[in-house]
Amino acid sequence: MNFKVVLGFVLAFGLSLSAHAEKIAVLGVQEALLASSAASDFRKKLKTEFSKEEQKVLDLEKQVKVARDKVSKNKDLVSADELKKLKVQFQKVFAEYQRSGQALQQKRMQREQSFIQEMRPILDKVIRGLIEKEGYDVVVAKQATLFAKKELDITPKVVELLNKQ
Repeated sequence: MNFKVVLGFVLAFGLSLSAHAEKIAVLGVQEALLASSAASDFRKKLKTEFSKEEQKVLDLEKQVKVARDKVSKNKDLVSADELKKLKVQFQKVFAEYQRSGQALQQKRMQREQSFIQEMRPILDKVIRGLIEKEGYDVVVAKQATLFAKKELDITPKVVELLNKQ
């Protein structure tokens, strides 16, 4: 689709929306969630929870660098058999590094998804309460807007309310 056509559609939609709605707001839902004190506490908890595994991955990374350096420095100084052993050692350490890094990343993602699922009902309740209290006719996702005045952004209010929960 042509950019001008899309822009025209968005502008026309925005004009018709504003013609029928009296009170409009924009909200960065994910931004609000990530800025909350609950998210901050969660990040600290994750850091503590995964500190040993992160250290293991960092140690493996160092081992990979040492093994790689051994291979590259000894390429011309050792026999073909010894070089093959060094390469095999490098490949084993590198494979373990990759497995550990991927496993850690997977665990982090699962914990983050769990946190989001736990927070979603609280976030929804806060948003619904704010909409009812303030009487908003329309709340638009901040990411979907081309431009919005700062006064229309209710994200900070949502963060404040989340922090009171």
